[in-house]
Amino acid sequence: MDVQQNLFILFWVIVIGFLVADLGYFNRRAHAIGPKSALIQSIFWVAISFCFAFLILLFLGSEKATSFISAYVVEKMLSVDNLFVIMLIFSFFKLDEKYHHRVLFWGILGAVFFRAIFIVLGAFIISQFHWVMYIFGAILLYTGIKLFKDKKEEHIDFEKNLVFRFVKKYLPFTINHHNGKFFVREQGKLHLTMLFMILLLVEATDIIFAVDSIPAAFSITQDPFIVFTSNIFAVMGLRSLFFLLQNVLHKFHHLQKGLSFVLIFIGAKMLLTFFDIHFSPLISFSIIMSVLGLSLLLSVIFPKKI
Repeated sequence: MDVQQNLFILFWVIVIGFLVADLGYFNRRAHAIGPKSALIQSIFWVAISFCFAFLILLFLGSEKATSFISAYVVEKMLSVDNLFVIMLIFSFFKLDEKYHHRVLFWGILGAVFFRAIFIVLGAFIISQFHWVMYIFGAILLYTGIKLFKDKKEEHIDFEKNLVFRFVKKYLPFTINHHNGKFFVREQGKLHLTMLFMILLLVEATDIIFAVDSIPAAFSITQDPFIVFTSNIFAVMGLRSLFFLLQNVLHKFHHLQKGLSFVLIFIGAKMLLTFFDIHFSPLISFSIIMSVLGLSLLLSVIFPKKI
């Protein structure tokens, strides 16, 4: 068994171990997550991720470690827009804060499952048809330009969402209070609850965002091990990041522009390989961190006018 396989086993031990501890011990009962707890959990997942990056540096070299951190940071920052939409979903359906963690926990499990499928398929397709990378590059370029022009919509009617309309029309669904349950039995028949509906909307949102984030990770490295571990570590910290930023997320109003520039850069970088123009992982990492850092700094220096 080689070093990378050992690291992959360690990765799964960490992820599964803390998921079990999270639901089985720390959050057995529904309750609101406070800022202090969210901060501790956020610091914990960032620390664990960078410890894993150090192990990659130690055993697999600096290039793979730099690629891991770059992919991790890109996924983390792209997740902020995901968090904004999740926040809108919770607000639209007036979901009690004590149920936020439950929805996000199972949403994270779904994200791990679907991203594993996307990454395996992506790695296989790229290994067979390398020109697909240019398609990924074009998608990221288009998404970056679109993101730069778009404005956040804070008044979305999620009841018009395709997922919501499908479930309500074709599946047994009840609007009665869920009491923290995803399924309830009414008149002898099992029904989906509004809590499960919210979970489906959160999951659908993550799948949409994965269409951008996974190609972005593959633009940094084509190593499935680095893409998968960096992506999942970033996703694992998403829940605590939500509770930490839910009251201040709107203040980072320049972050969307920063993310758009990052996507444009990554997409252009992928397309430039056609002309044999390449950027080293260190240069890519420096550009990504500089753009994202500047967008956060500008948001603080020039706050959004109310």
